[in-house]
Amino acid sequence: MATTTELSDRWRDPGFLDAAHAWIAARLAERGRSVAGAVEQPHVTDWSTVMRVPTDDGPVWFKANDDTMRHEAAVTALIAPLSAGRVPMPLAGDPRTGWLLLADAGPRLRDVIPRERSLERWHDVLEAYARIQLACEDEVDALLAAGLPDRRLPTLPAAYADLLAQLDDADPRLPDAGAIDDLCARLASYGIRETVQHDDLHDGQVFLGSGVHQVLDWGDACVSHPFFTLAVTLEGVVAWGVDDEEGSEDLEPHLAAYLRPYEERYAGDLREAARLAMRLGWVCRAVNGHLPHDPGQTHTRLRMFLDGRP
Repeated sequence: MATTTELSDRWRDPGFLDAAHAWIAARLAERGRSVAGAVEQPHVTDWSTVMRVPTDDGPVWFKANDDTMRHEAAVTALIAPLSAGRVPMPLAGDPRTGWLLLADAGPRLRDVIPRERSLERWHDVLEAYARIQLACEDEVDALLAAGLPDRRLPTLPAAYADLLAQLDDADPRLPDAGAIDDLCARLASYGIRETVQHDDLHDGQVFLGSGVHQVLDWGDACVSHPFFTLAVTLEGVVAWGVDDEEGSEDLEPHLAAYLRPYEERYAGDLREAARLAMRLGWVCRAVNGHLPHDPGQTHTRLRMFLDGRP
């Protein structure tokens, strides 16, 4: 298995950089634009890299992913036209390589919140995001064909069992796959259709440059129960408030904003469905994460599942 250093170094390899720079220049030329300065590489992980490209008409951003997230370019292009402007259409994308070129999306929510001392912007983000999920309900086959991982409820118990088998030090308190199957059956009984699910929706993925909140970085996305989003977004991010203090933010207004579009389409106790999904969503996040690169995060997500309430 390649080491972390080897995986990261591939994004700094001169051959990769030359090919990426040439692809960027060609895609810009197709739009009548050109590179106008040194290309920077501010973000490198084992699984992806991002470059900032100055052009004669403002900066653009290039992203490359490894095989686990190569689908991002195609999936973003599928979702954007259905998003009412909340997911920017790529300037260019290559489904074969997974390379993606995007216009600058402005400041991140993560940089705005500390100045405003408020999480109220999340209300709009969550409602708009729910409407994206609803708009994609009929696109599941296309999303799966584009390479989006299948994390729908029937797949989750077996995927969970496979994950535990890969862990040398799994928490002995973790239930078996049968318990996961029971939770999935309970959640399925609400009849909410599965759809695209970002699976890593936090304040570093929301941008404000277009005049509305836009959701980017769909590399971790999957097809799953839509409410699984609430695990990471509400419990993992919003609940920590402006000052990163656990439990300091009332989640009810944020949950209400997210559920509003769903309540227009679905009957039943959606808050109970959300409560179930907020726990089970951590199993999805663990299964859908980067285990070979970051086993610590996998253990954290499984602990969040254990700490939840069914």
